[in-house]
Amino acid sequence: MTKTVNHWIGGRTVEGTSGQHGPVTDPATGAVTTRVALASAAEVDAAVAAAKTAYATWGTSSLAQRTAVLFRYRALLDAHRDDIAALITAEHGKVHSDALGEVARGLEIVELACGITTQLKGELSTQVSNRVDVSSIRQSLGVVAGITPFNFPAMVPMWMFPLAIACGNTFVLKPSEKDPSAANLLAELATEAGLPEGVLNVVHGDKVAVDALLAHPDVAAVSFVGSTPIARYIHATASANGKRVQALGGAKNHMLVLPDADLDAAADAAVSAAYGSAGERCMAISAVVAVGAIGDELVAKIRERAEKITIGPGNDPASEMGPLITAAHRDKVASYVTGAAAQGAEVVLDGTGHTVEGFEDGHWIGLSLLDKVSTDSDAYKDEIFGPVLCVLRVDTYEEGVALMNASPFGNGTAIFTRDGGAARRFQLEIQAGMVGVNVPIPVPVGYHSFGGWKDSLFGDHHIYGNDGVHFYTRGKVTTTRWPDPADAPAGVDLGFPRNH
Repeated sequence: MTKTVNHWIGGRTVEGTSGQHGPVTDPATGAVTTRVALASAAEVDAAVAAAKTAYATWGTSSLAQRTAVLFRYRALLDAHRDDIAALITAEHGKVHSDALGEVARGLEIVELACGITTQLKGELSTQVSNRVDVSSIRQSLGVVAGITPFNFPAMVPMWMFPLAIACGNTFVLKPSEKDPSAANLLAELATEAGLPEGVLNVVHGDKVAVDALLAHPDVAAVSFVGSTPIARYIHATASANGKRVQALGGAKNHMLVLPDADLDAAADAAVSAAYGSAGERCMAISAVVAVGAIGDELVAKIRERAEKITIGPGNDPASEMGPLITAAHRDKVASYVTGAAAQGAEVVLDGTGHTVEGFEDGHWIGLSLLDKVSTDSDAYKDEIFGPVLCVLRVDTYEEGVALMNASPFGNGTAIFTRDGGAARRFQLEIQAGMVGVNVPIPVPVGYHSFGGWKDSLFGDHHIYGNDGVHFYTRGKVTTTRWPDPADAPAGVDLGFPRNH
């Protein structure tokens, strides 16, 4: 029997009442294994109401109480790494090692949240004027919401709610309806760790649920990770409703390879960054920019490595890359490869006909490598979100940087070189939010912040790190003046000598 994933509201499973459900498939087989309840606006209201009720006490709880829960939560997540990863593989399709890596990166933010006491310390200036002191503190917002994508069903939610609740907020999570089960397990474990009911809620749904959160008067802030068109919509709609918004969009991440680079290291990096997690990540390297005469050798090395990648079900230990999330997405990714030659590219590897024996109905696609790609081609301009790597050729470093900076996206980027001076120039001149120097996927560690520039971010705050703490809190400054006790009115004895 197909299982049903329901909502998690007020610390317990709540069956969907809208009558609407969505299919969840096993990408390796193409079979529908689960159905997920799709929330109505009324069900979103119920989740927000539970969060609002919980905020009355959680928002004033002690830091010691919050961090004690988070430390227990971190231990439970660690103990259930394999369980969370198995759910990710079953519904997303990524290989188990990638799923475990996702959980590990999410745990970094839980660990950051465990140390929230230092992040929330205020400031004090004494005697700014005669007997006047000024102090500043940061306070929670109230009910906040997170809308998260299918490609990291555990990590991206953990980039949001642990910091939000550590800061004293309560949270409503709307995960992707394509792979919903991991989010429910995260919430169940939080309750097991002692998180009070209603502090973390999960509502599943589609645009109906999203729009209900964006318009809800009791939601103070919205965090989002997804495609650029939706990020733009989230930002505009939530902002128009008076909410604080951080909306992280899509990407077209470039890797600049200079003539002095270690080409073996660069090829290793390009393959892992372009094809890891089947290319379904906003930090994938999807465009390699080869400078000078190294292009032919670099492409040959990338091809040699790509041809050795084993594609298969994510729960097979031999698999290095799994299927794509849906058949429709697989077909869309394939269309960029089949149309590439007509737009001037040289198709070095064509993965569009790939199948896996015994799993013929899975959402399979092989690795594709396109060389001599033009900047006006669809394969270059669009975020493909699949295992397709474009190689562009330029003559100079300056030409490469100009090409990269002309992209409307500015999420992550990388340079491969042995020259420290060139690397220094690159990190200052490139227009992107995250830069790697001989590092292909420069996702910052938890105590820094993650976010891009240009069409890769809408809103002023990056996610997690210091920016995350600032996003989930607001500042308050108090100016205080107290009279000297010696000046107390006659008849009031405070134990101080009188001035006269």
